[in-house]
Amino acid sequence: MAEIIECKTPEDTFALGEQLGERLAAGDVVLLKGGLGAGKTLFTKGILNEIGFDIDEVTSPSFTLVNLYKTEDLDVYHIDLWRIDENSDAAFGVGLDEILENERAIVIIEWPERLGTFAFSNRMFEININGIGEEPRYLTITESERSN
Repeated sequence: MAEIIECKTPEDTFALGEQLGERLAAGDVVLLKGGLGAGKTLFTKGILNEIGFDIDEVTSPSFTLVNLYKTEDLDVYHIDLWRIDENSDAAFGVGLDEILENERAIVIIEWPERLGTFAFSNRMFEININGIGEEPRYLTITESERSN
């Protein structure tokens, strides 16, 4: 079942990321959908703040494609597929299969639409962020359990 939450300020988006961070465990995947500037990286910072990573070190992986943030218990892979060619194998391009084999991993993917038909067996949280500029954001959160 999908849950829709209004975030009136960037601080609300960050706080919602923190709330999701409380629920995440190793093996989970977060798929972040939304336009440029929608708040995907800000939401990610909220998640990372909750799980104990210094958010001043969190940046958008637009140019590096994958940023790895290590905490005491978890390895958080923050992946941005924006610059991946839509006709290429995005999962292969970022080594997604290998990343998902890491038992300590939480995987956060911006622009997951570029994965095409890639199938996850992990518990997933799909976050759709709607809104632009100074407007409130409406985040739709859908959780699906592991399929294995």
